[in-house]
Amino acid sequence: MSDKQFERKHKEDKPVVAICYDFDKTLTPDDMQAQGFIQSVGMDVQEFWKESNALADKNNMDQNLAYMFCMKEKSYGQLLLNKKTLADYGAKITLFPGVEEWFDRIREYGKERGAIVEHYIISSGLAEMIEGTSVAKKGAFERIYASSFYYDEKGMAVWPAQAVNYTNKTQFLFRIEKGVLDVNDPGVNDSFAPDEIRVPFRNMIYIGDSDTDIPCMKLVNSYGGSSIGVYSSESCDKAKVHKMMREDRIRYYAPADYSEGKELDLLVKSIIDRTVVEFGLNNIFFRCKKETEAFDRENSEEGRRKLDLISALGNSRSFASTHTIIARLTEVKSWDADEKEELFSIAIRNGQVFSILGDEDVKLFYRALLKGIRSPSKAAQEVKKRLEE
Repeated sequence: MSDKQFERKHKEDKPVVAICYDFDKTLTPDDMQAQGFIQSVGMDVQEFWKESNALADKNNMDQNLAYMFCMKEKSYGQLLLNKKTLADYGAKITLFPGVEEWFDRIREYGKERGAIVEHYIISSGLAEMIEGTSVAKKGAFERIYASSFYYDEKGMAVWPAQAVNYTNKTQFLFRIEKGVLDVNDPGVNDSFAPDEIRVPFRNMIYIGDSDTDIPCMKLVNSYGGSSIGVYSSESCDKAKVHKMMREDRIRYYAPADYSEGKELDLLVKSIIDRTVVEFGLNNIFFRCKKETEAFDRENSEEGRRKLDLISALGNSRSFASTHTIIARLTEVKSWDADEKEELFSIAIRNGQVFSILGDEDVKLFYRALLKGIRSPSKAAQEVKKRLEE
């Protein structure tokens, strides 16, 4: 098990709206590989996919691993399969109308309304190609979750590093929900209190075009978020979105035209407006809930006991008294966030406590309090620093 410290995002004082996109036929009219790469290895597009899918069927193979293997095999002797090559093909990808300006415009709209808008890619396509697109180069995406290659010391693609298929796409929604964005961070399995969740599913928008997006769409829909199916504004073929609507996979559908003032633009802006209002209402709910819990705690025997101990620690004026109180505090099985914060504040305010933070019993008590705190307050940080000295 790695001891690596992963960078995580924490709950903001504004609502965070996470817009998650499939890529192929959602932001671009065709599969990314079919926009130059397949032709450059001397193959017909349909022939490539037929061969790739046959390889998967014959070997009980994941279809994404199969197409990555075919890309590697077909490029041999034709081109260097490295990051630069794939990024160069990514730069040639055609995007739907309005996509170039979409990400900055929607971010700015969210800012004007008091929300933080973040854009995420969750795609079975290739991360290296997506990273080569003009929008990715301009920093459009908070994260790109997609299939990718492992490269040897010469920079050549030799093995899949990541394979994203339609079922494992959902894990990335949970990472976004909790702010645990690194694909190797086990913190995605941690339990979070409802008021600590950074991006509740109700704040998510998932935009996709086909059956491969259904698990993500269904998950977002089920928890109060907004799933949007898009279709080509040229062909106006709504067969797929009608099917997804009938099966309760999506809440809305719109043409894949991301231009300002178009149907999709107005729809997403309306969802952002609603999210801002809901955020305020949920803050009121959590405040009322916490106040009620505090009242119940203060009027229970255990609650009164804890309050008495906290008060005694705050008023302690001798080392002997402090050690005695710490011993009694250690017997308490659990502390809520407000109680912990008061105990940290006392450790800073009360010189008797602060001067003996290094004593074994006091140190053990405060270390136990610090466990599991994801966003330590200033007082908690000062206590932690003192304990580490």
